[in-house]
Amino acid sequence: MAVVVAYKYAANPQDATVGADGLVDWSRTKPTVSEYDPVAIQLGRNVADASGTEVVGISVGGAVVATSMAKKSAMSKGFDRGIVIADDATEAWNVTKTASALASLVRSVEGADLVITGDASIDDGTRMTSALIAGFLGWPCFQQVTDVTKTTEGYTMTQMIDGGTRTVDVSGPVVVATTPDAVVPKLPSMKELLAAGKKPVAVVSADELELVEAAVAVAGHAKPEAAIRKNQVFTGVDAAAQLVAALRSDGVL
Repeated sequence: MAVVVAYKYAANPQDATVGADGLVDWSRTKPTVSEYDPVAIQLGRNVADASGTEVVGISVGGAVVATSMAKKSAMSKGFDRGIVIADDATEAWNVTKTASALASLVRSVEGADLVITGDASIDDGTRMTSALIAGFLGWPCFQQVTDVTKTTEGYTMTQMIDGGTRTVDVSGPVVVATTPDAVVPKLPSMKELLAAGKKPVAVVSADELELVEAAVAVAGHAKPEAAIRKNQVFTGVDAAAQLVAALRSDGVL
């Protein structure tokens, strides 16, 4: 078996600005491991340590993903090794194509039977990646997962649901997306930071993988239309009756 964690090296939203048109400007942001991904990495590390296996990090992104700083930042969070696609062309990929690439990277990891993702990425936040990876792999997918334990036949998971939690037993491989607070990520020590630079990170060309093209594009952006308010004020002893009459006249009651 092997635990695979998908992470994203993305722009830090704390560096972003919002223009007068309501659009977010990411041009001056600095990249970092996506905010919720350290939770997924730590959960993967916990499962791997309990099972005596490795944690492999996979990522799809621009050329920056393969830089020394990016690799050290990711590997220091608990990975044993990494496999990445580092190509600026991926910046134009939609979540479907990206997920198909991640699924191909999972297939390249011998014995992989657990894929973990964070709750969402800090830039796009689609919350679709885990389900799409599972779809391409033909594996079941569970989101809002707080805990994963290896069993003889597969995995046991604790999943958040409305009103509480539920425990799910899965036989065979599975993809899970964690909650933002599933575990507390461990801060790397100085020794781990230094060792991270020596961990192997394979850079794979997108041309070597089986990708799915999906023609999806954002056609435009718009602010919600402001509701027209009548600004009526009812006064006097019959103010309540006036309000009820007005609401009925407008079809609210």
